[in-house]
Amino acid sequence: MLIGIDLGTTNSAVAVWRDERSQLVPNALGELLTPSAVSIDRTGQVWTGAAALDRMATHPEETATSFKRMMGTEATVKLGKRSFTAEELSAVVLTSLVEDVEQAFGERPTEAVITVPAYFNEKQRRATRRAGEIAGLEVRRLINEPTAAALAYGLQDRGDREPFLVFDLGGGTFDVSIVEMFDGIVEVRASAGDNRLGGDDFNQIMIQLMEPWLGEGAAAALARLSPERRKALLNLAAEKARRALSDQAEADFAVTVGDDRFAATAGGEAFEEAAQGLIKRLRDPVIRSLRDSGIDLKSLSEIVLVGGATRMPVVRKALTRMFGRFPNHSVHPDHAVALGAAVQAGLLAKDGGLDEIRITDVAPFTLGVDTSTHDRFGNLQTGIFAPIIERNTPVPVSRMEWFSTIRDNQREVEFNVYQGEARDVAQNVRLGTTRITVPAKPAGQVGIEVRFTYDTSGLLEVDVTVPESGLHKNLVIVDEEDGRTSKDLDASRKALQALKVHPRDEAENVAAMARAGRCYESFTGHVRQTIGDWITDFQGVIDKQDKRLIAEAREQLLAALDRLEENPPL
Repeated sequence: MLIGIDLGTTNSAVAVWRDERSQLVPNALGELLTPSAVSIDRTGQVWTGAAALDRMATHPEETATSFKRMMGTEATVKLGKRSFTAEELSAVVLTSLVEDVEQAFGERPTEAVITVPAYFNEKQRRATRRAGEIAGLEVRRLINEPTAAALAYGLQDRGDREPFLVFDLGGGTFDVSIVEMFDGIVEVRASAGDNRLGGDDFNQIMIQLMEPWLGEGAAAALARLSPERRKALLNLAAEKARRALSDQAEADFAVTVGDDRFAATAGGEAFEEAAQGLIKRLRDPVIRSLRDSGIDLKSLSEIVLVGGATRMPVVRKALTRMFGRFPNHSVHPDHAVALGAAVQAGLLAKDGGLDEIRITDVAPFTLGVDTSTHDRFGNLQTGIFAPIIERNTPVPVSRMEWFSTIRDNQREVEFNVYQGEARDVAQNVRLGTTRITVPAKPAGQVGIEVRFTYDTSGLLEVDVTVPESGLHKNLVIVDEEDGRTSKDLDASRKALQALKVHPRDEAENVAAMARAGRCYESFTGHVRQTIGDWITDFQGVIDKQDKRLIAEAREQLLAALDRLEENPPL
């Protein structure tokens, strides 16, 4: 049995494709949404869903929520007698959903389509797949959440649709995708997002706004609690108040400590004002997705809302101002992703009612390798990201680039594979590495062909060939950690602090490089390459450590960035 699962930060849901439609499966409590919460006591007793969430207020040290934000990291949460990774905790939630389906249909599912944020990197996607495997599922496909929502939205009438934007703001992540539907094809034109922006962040704004208004008595009572219990009580108060403000102008922000209840009134207008910093962060991914897709804002037929956090009036007001129209919320924001995942499950099961539907998606991040280059002063600049597959390229895709040796009599070339948008590879996600031997010749005389092949399942295959020798290496990207511990990083930071301040660390130059880096991340193709050349030249001037030259070069760089941002190429 093949099912569709929305594994969310705050809530999860499961659906099946039956009788030519997607059907959500209720849990043991009859609810269609299951809180993504796990609680385990020292005896090994496990609670999931609503039962676990109820224990958050009473046993926060034994309860975990929002662990989706830790996916793909080595972070752990200690519950009971042992520590758990995010994928292990997610597996507990997935197992609960599987049991709900078994209870409803008398058959235990063995296969699943699981949704992930469009902006999840490869490590996060692999962790999600492992969570499914731990839960005893064969994960047939990972599908991006906005793509799944688009399926649920588009299949309401099975008709063609002009490009529309899916705005997906959940409990912990934010995605934007631009989608077009025609002739039975669901085509994702571009995706962008922020994996650290969601309802949880608005909860923190609520806490910062309202906690001081609870009074000195509340402050003293909360101070007597453990940090875990204090945090849990405030988070629960913020969540309830934020949700209440979706339907009313004011709401209680209240915590109960022992027999004492402390409350203050949260107003919608004050909350909206306090949340403006988060609202501004919603704008950049929207602009990036429009730019990458080549679609004008006025050409969008609809703005489709997905994710529980889009219920907030502060978000809907911001979207209405941003797009100059009211967004579409005809599809239930909490149900759309799971319903779309079930559509994908039906496609994989080759259901007769879905034969005419085909989905195309895009690479959410740029994929490339690290390179070195000489600046115009002859200095070697290393650790520079060379894109091979640009973000928002339709997949499956295969792209090839040429590279050459950089030193005389070089005998080996190492390629580290990265995913991300930053020019400095240290700021991107390292996926793997491969080495290949080359004939010893003068620098630049040996060419190496590097081909990336990327498919819809997220599999990246790297082929490296030296035509002169015929030698070939193949790398299929597997899970590979950086290997540097926090202790190593702390030691590196201390060593750097002991050095004298280099011109590159002065505030004006740091700011200029940061701005150039943001511009580099905002564009693709030849524009990105041009910005990269500007950065390389500026780095070369900085390395000469002549303040006058640096000031002149910085002024030229900022002027060039001004011209680019004032008149960006379409």
